[in-house]
Amino acid sequence: MKPSPLQWVGDGSVAVFRALYLGDMLCAVPALRALRAALPRARIVLVGLPWAAQFARRYRAYIDDFIAFPGHPDLPEQPALPYAQEEFYSQMRAQGFALALQMHGSGEVSNGIVGAFGARMQAGYGAVGNSLCEAVHSFPYPRHGPEPLRLLRLVRWLGAEISSCRMEFPLMTEDWDELARTGAARGLGAGSYACVHAGARTRDKCWPPARFAEVADRLAFDHGLKVVLTGSASEADLADAVAAHMSAPAVNATVPMSVGAMAALMRGARLLVCNDTGVSHIAAGLGLRSVVIFSKADIGRWAPLNRRLHRCIRDPEGCKSQLVLAQARALLAGAGAGDSGARRYAS
Repeated sequence: MKPSPLQWVGDGSVAVFRALYLGDMLCAVPALRALRAALPRARIVLVGLPWAAQFARRYRAYIDDFIAFPGHPDLPEQPALPYAQEEFYSQMRAQGFALALQMHGSGEVSNGIVGAFGARMQAGYGAVGNSLCEAVHSFPYPRHGPEPLRLLRLVRWLGAEISSCRMEFPLMTEDWDELARTGAARGLGAGSYACVHAGARTRDKCWPPARFAEVADRLAFDHGLKVVLTGSASEADLADAVAAHMSAPAVNATVPMSVGAMAALMRGARLLVCNDTGVSHIAAGLGLRSVVIFSKADIGRWAPLNRRLHRCIRDPEGCKSQLVLAQARALLAGAGAGDSGARRYAS
């Protein structure tokens, strides 16, 4: 039997290119876990946006090293740094990668980037061109389906065995220590509060603060939960707007803290209500029940897989607060329709 591409890698090194933000990166965790299981002795290097150095540290069970990507004129995630391009690609070619794995979408731009890494093999979705490697493994890009499963399908085609599609978000001692220093969790007992996250990476994805406040008040008055308003320090104005519309008191936790410390705060909550943004995937990794409100994004691609724990509602007009509240109440009561995402994958 002909060896699979991953069998050819053996104990060599693999460059994984995925230069995206938090939610997109979290969707890749099941595939990274499967890749590590298939290549226990290989050196796996994540090539991503500079912020993702912290992602690589958190998932060090699957990632051995990190290299910051200096951007590309045709990729929107960050401005390209022209002065850093030559040094970056020279560094990549000097690494002598056995495999360069493109996990950055359909490949129209990213396959050319990965092809310049000079690996012995290149793999990814889409037609691969302009490659400096000896062997190319290209697969048709799936236009439908959840993002974690698309990425799992890619590593399975390369020879990895897939045993689970579960999400995970490991918490570290430094997360808990930082949370304690902020004082944001002072007086909050585990299971006594709900987190309401009104922000998102782009403001056009945000549900109206008045609607968040309406749901938060009912969680406080009808279910006896304290309301904790989470978000980055740059989203404090959104938390203030939610609090201004509320009748119940709220804890504003939009103080300067890392994503890890915020996740530690969420770990003790009974429920999260949020926009379609990275924290919804943190909740999936923590096993925290959540109601996720979508405005523009594809629910089929970006919703958490476990629909028993995570209820997703499309509401671009900001008028479905009663539906959001009904789903929140169902989650608090422990009702559920089963893990449809896991069933789809298993079939």
